[in-house]
Amino acid sequence: MQAAELNQKRQLWATGLLLIQGAEMRKGLCVALCLFLISCICGAQESPEWRACNQKAKSRAEVYACAADEAKRDDTELNRVYKQLLLKIEKDAVAVSKVKAFERSWIAYRDSYIAAMYPAENKAEYGSSYPTEVCLIGARLTRQQTEALRELMKELEKDVD
Repeated sequence: MQAAELNQKRQLWATGLLLIQGAEMRKGLCVALCLFLISCICGAQESPEWRACNQKAKSRAEVYACAADEAKRDDTELNRVYKQLLLKIEKDAVAVSKVKAFERSWIAYRDSYIAAMYPAENKAEYGSSYPTEVCLIGARLTRQQTEALRELMKELEKDVD
């Protein structure tokens, strides 16, 4: 092989390697950007309790505990509003049945949404912040559902009046 031809092959090989490395880097940057955006979106709606706990946290485990507490608080509020709604409509069996179906459908939606956000079988691919992010996404979706139940309650109260 001539020197020029060998040099050309080396350049092509190096370019190909750089393209592969570039693709992997772009993929990594894309994943990092997505996680950052999710954090920003979730961060815009978190409670003062979450923020205070998160500021004090010194390890990933403590941050996760803060996120789990946030999710639990939001779930407790959702259950309170759901029970309140069921009490208001308890005399209307059809409405009770439909609200219960709505809540079951929402639970399936929430779980499917999170599964779609993190489709890899091996969740370790998402890094050590994965459990925290799942808690925060779940908490955000729970807050949205709580608001939907409140709106539903208001609409049903209008129908009674």
